[in-house]
Amino acid sequence: MTVLYRDGDADLSVLAERRIAMIGYGNLGRPIALNLRDSGFRVLIGNVADEYASAASATGFEVVSVPEAARRAEILLLMLPDEVMAEVYVAAVSPTLKPGDTLVFTSGYNISFGFIEPPPFVDTVLIAPRTIGAGVRDGYQNGHGFLSFVAVEQDVTGRAWPTTLALAKAIGALRLGALELTFKQEAELDLFMQAGFLPALHNLLLTTANLLIDEGYPPEAALLDLYLSGEVSYTLNKAAESGFMDTLRMHTLMGQYGMLSRAERFAEPKLRRQMEITLNEIRDGKFASEWTAEYASGYPRLDALRRKRDTLALWVLEQQAIRMMRDGK
Repeated sequence: MTVLYRDGDADLSVLAERRIAMIGYGNLGRPIALNLRDSGFRVLIGNVADEYASAASATGFEVVSVPEAARRAEILLLMLPDEVMAEVYVAAVSPTLKPGDTLVFTSGYNISFGFIEPPPFVDTVLIAPRTIGAGVRDGYQNGHGFLSFVAVEQDVTGRAWPTTLALAKAIGALRLGALELTFKQEAELDLFMQAGFLPALHNLLLTTANLLIDEGYPPEAALLDLYLSGEVSYTLNKAAESGFMDTLRMHTLMGQYGMLSRAERFAEPKLRRQMEITLNEIRDGKFASEWTAEYASGYPRLDALRRKRDTLALWVLEQQAIRMMRDGK
């Protein structure tokens, strides 16, 4: 049975006297560090001497090298990009680990695909916000919180779950709720959203926009109706609050009929098969191996794919439409 944890399930006192270090002060490390500090906990930042370290110092955090931060703390939150983390972990974190330490990940990626293998004497846990870094900070400050996944991969001390939930509460991750699952499930779900669902959505948007423009509709009007108006994002936000069927009933009867009567046309078996292939590539580690090679070679394919997309005429039209609506020109 799936478990959803809330603030009442956590006790912040389990973190008392335990030193916390944030390894990395980037897009997610910064908001989590600030949230922990605002919850009353002192956070040490471990980072190389770069602009992120300067930003952390300017915000009032003590900033030291990654090995020193790992050595001084009992709870280590690893906030580096997945492709970078394994290298830093092996070189700077692993040699400093002590029995009873807790490794905290925000992604199941490195554990699930074997890039990081924690020693048998440390707790290994996961707190994975289902929002971007800015959303983590905004959710904490406005009191609304944000949804998360939580997991325990290795419980050596017998207190891995209390520690996980206390940290989750301290950063605001239990206000809306945190769903329990495994590291592997989190990693596969996250990758499938990126490599399965979003590419399909992106291609649907391109196909629709190009069709409408080719058929003579003004590009600005087509893009406005597709997504620039914000109507679709508003609908999705309402669906997140009350479900798709309740949101559907907010539309006109004609709108409901149009959606429901034509839905079967797009139930394409080939689409499901392509998604199955993508999910299998993720589960068997093929995608992770491919990404590791891409990172090691300096992102040549990613750069080529970006250049190819950047040259699409649709994005020029998109920027023109945005400027027109913003500036009235």
